[in-house]
Amino acid sequence: MIPRLFLALLLLASPHVRAADLPGIPQFIDEMVARHQFNRDELEQVFNRAQHRQAVIDAISRPATLKPWTEYRATFLNDRRIGGGLQFWALHADALQRAEQQYGVPQEIIVALIGVETLYGNNSGKYSVLDALVTLAFDYPRRAEFFRGELEHYLLLARDQKLDLFKVQGSYAGAMGIPQFMPGSYRKYAVDFGGDGITDLLRDPLDAIGSVANYLRQFGWSNGDTVAARARANGLAPGSRAVADWAAVGVRLESPVAADKTARLISFTVADGKEFWLAFGNFDVITRYNNSDFYAMTVYQLAEALRAARETGTAK
Repeated sequence: MIPRLFLALLLLASPHVRAADLPGIPQFIDEMVARHQFNRDELEQVFNRAQHRQAVIDAISRPATLKPWTEYRATFLNDRRIGGGLQFWALHADALQRAEQQYGVPQEIIVALIGVETLYGNNSGKYSVLDALVTLAFDYPRRAEFFRGELEHYLLLARDQKLDLFKVQGSYAGAMGIPQFMPGSYRKYAVDFGGDGITDLLRDPLDAIGSVANYLRQFGWSNGDTVAARARANGLAPGSRAVADWAAVGVRLESPVAADKTARLISFTVADGKEFWLAFGNFDVITRYNNSDFYAMTVYQLAEALRAARETGTAK
C-alpha cells in the first residue's frame, strides 16, 4: 500500500489518480465479495480503471448554498426555469396529475424539484458517478462512511440494471439521473411510473416524476398541508412551536394557517434586511432531498411561480 504522506503528495500533484491506490480499497473489495458475491477479479478491474478526482473534493468543499440567499435564489428562480418548467409540465401533464393523485404531492412541487435539480433533465451532471463516489468514499473522511454506502449501492444498482459503471454521469456527490437520486435512494424509492417494466431515472421522465413523488411521500409529505408562510417578526430567535404560540410572541402570518400546526421560524437575508417565514412539515420533507433551507425555499418558491404562471398562461 502507498504510504499516506506519499499519497497525499500524489493527489496534490495530479487531478487523476487510480482509485486502486487509495487506502481502504482492498478491504472494500473483500466486503463486496463476501456480502454480495461480486467477482473479485472484476471488481479489481473496476477500481483499476476508476480515478480519484480532485475536482470532486473541490466541488463538495464549496457547495452552492454557501452563496448569499439572493444570489442562490436567482440561480433557480428565473425566466429560464419557469419557462422550461411550463414546457415540462405541459409535456407530462398526465403523468404529473397521476402522480399527484397517487402520492398526494402537488404537481408544481414535483416539477420545481426536477427543475432545480437538473433543469428538467437537461443537466444531470458532468462527473463520472463511479469516480465521484470512489473519491468521496476513500478521500473525504468527514463523510466517508456515507459515501462508502452509496458506492456499495451504486455497484449493486449497476449489476441489477446492467448499467455501464464507467458511463453514468451525475453530480459531484454521485447523484444520478433526471431527479438526481443518490444510488441508495434510487434502489429504495425509484418506481417504474411509466409502466414499461424498467425503472429508469437516467432517461425516463415518467419514472422521474413518479419517483420524486414517492420519495417525498415516503418521507412524510402531507397532502394539502402548508409548505411555508411569510411572517412578520421582530428579531425573534429561530425555533419550532405551534402557530398559536408563535402568534402569542408576536409573529404574524400574511396568510391564515391552522393554529395547531407546528412550524419553524426561519429567516433569509435580503437587500433591505431580513425576510421571515414559518416553515411547516412539508417544507422539512423537501429538506430530506437536500438538507438546506435555501434549497427547500427555492423549490417552494419556484413551485409557486410555476403554478401561478400556468394558471394565468404567462411566464414571468
